[in-house]
Amino acid sequence: MSSHTTPVPHTPAGPGTPYVIDPAGGCPHALNARLRAAHGAVAQVVLPGGVPGAVVLGHDALKEFLAHPEVAKDARHFPGLHDGSIPRDWPLRAFANAQGMHTADGDDHRRLRALVGKAFTARQVERLRPRVEELTAELLDGLDRAAAGSPDGVADLREHFALPLPMSVICELLGVDPEHRGRLHHLSHKVIIATDTTPAEAMAAVRELVELMGTIAATRRAVPGEDLTSALIAAREDDGDRLSEAELVGTMRLMLVAGHETTLNLISNAVRALCTHRDQLALVLDGKATWSDVVDETLRWDGPVSWFPFRYPTRDLTVGGTVIARGTPVLAGYTAAGRDEGFHGPDADRFHITRPTASRSLSFGHGAHYCVGAPLARLEASTALERLFTRFPDLDLATPEAGLPHQRSFIGNSVETLPVRLHRP
Repeated sequence: MSSHTTPVPHTPAGPGTPYVIDPAGGCPHALNARLRAAHGAVAQVVLPGGVPGAVVLGHDALKEFLAHPEVAKDARHFPGLHDGSIPRDWPLRAFANAQGMHTADGDDHRRLRALVGKAFTARQVERLRPRVEELTAELLDGLDRAAAGSPDGVADLREHFALPLPMSVICELLGVDPEHRGRLHHLSHKVIIATDTTPAEAMAAVRELVELMGTIAATRRAVPGEDLTSALIAAREDDGDRLSEAELVGTMRLMLVAGHETTLNLISNAVRALCTHRDQLALVLDGKATWSDVVDETLRWDGPVSWFPFRYPTRDLTVGGTVIARGTPVLAGYTAAGRDEGFHGPDADRFHITRPTASRSLSFGHGAHYCVGAPLARLEASTALERLFTRFPDLDLATPEAGLPHQRSFIGNSVETLPVRLHRP
């Protein structure tokens, strides 16, 4: 997302000086620490395109903000989006203008969440366990073949395992035919994760993604199945005002993106953490901790989403000692809150899978918009990690971690590739 303003150095500013966000992002942890030290729990920022905003960095402040009754998700509370001060091709409009559960408030949100939530109850997710285990086994076979077929015995774990597992599960849930899956990942990554794209590229990707979602919905409308898309269409047609076409496509888009991009990053980040903290891997392999502990600590220590847009105060709010003006677009600083020493202790930078506070991290959100797919993400990640390291206990990074290319994003938080060796040389 290229800026419409003169480039400004992307360095943490002192108190009172907004931080200009680098659209290319990168590993967020050092930046988060510097911003917290300079600004406290809330920092003023300049979003790509020169748009003023804020990011909430502290755990307690973010928890309060996410559940505050006077904080909205509906972009009608963002004046700059409607008064002509923000260009129509501003790429972050893709987040603000989307219609669906994630940008709705009050009764609209409850209505949409009730329709979607039925597919993500603990009981419904548990019914998916055999399919998740079956897919995991198939993909591990494929990962093994990819490594065996490589001259140096190296395979990209993201490409062969961490991506196709959640992508297959969410597409089966939504009733998406296999031929669409590669393109859907490419488009969703460009729209949601890759924040360094140009406005024209981002808007083109948004249009194509919406069109493709409409095609998928039309297919399910013509040939309904036992899938979430068919159920949402049926709910709309039973009572026409329950789900508009825009809400249907927006909800499908949310389910697709949230259902695979975040779990892809979660699995990747957990594998990196365990490979570089073999003592913690030994704890879980020896039965002294659980794979759920690994998932919780990864969500806290290196969460899959860094700074997520947007929420808007409906009046001037004081959060963490800082006033956030009404209508300000605010980012939820999940990776920053995860390493907040004030909540997680002075060793918050350490990866420690038996940490008592790990299960209380905010990586899945908090309040009314808590991630409806959290139980499925936990199932997929814990199953993937258990089967992966049980089958390949000597799995290790094939490239030093410092040399792994980080996602070019201030929203997504992971690496672009994850080359691994499955066996000791």
